Amino acid sequence: MARDIDVATKDPPTVCIVENDASLRRGLVRLVRGHRLTVEAFAWPGQVLRRLQAGQLHCAVLVLDIHLGKMSGFDLHDRLTQMGLSIPTIFMTGRDDTTSRERVRRLCAKAYLVKPFEDAALIGAIRMALKETR
Repeated sequence: MARDIDVATKDPPTVCIVENDASLRRGLVRLVRGHRLTVEAFAWPGQVLRRLQAGQLHCAVLVLDIHLGKMSGFDLHDRLTQMGLSIPTIFMTGRDDTTSRERVRRLCAKAYLVKPFEDAALIGAIRMALKETR
């Protein structure tokens, strides 16, 4: 049974972003911080995975690119599930396709955003995920 993340333990909750494009990652961090949310950003899935495994990180919401190289966003999500973590996830992609869209739906992700997306779409999805987890 997956354990839910207790977002009440962090004030404000931490939004974890995994995006391998440095420019986009910096922009996402600025956007989310601009809405008075705490952000931890990572270039590669292994970085966030190691921090979570070590208990050094608490993610209230995970904003995750699907296409990250060796370990995909889907792979990271699967590993977190195997660890017993249930973190509300927002998937992003630059390549919209039916297979990915369907997989995201089956995973019960909070949102599926196709790049480029409106800032309001991401912030709205994050706020909705945070509200649902409280």
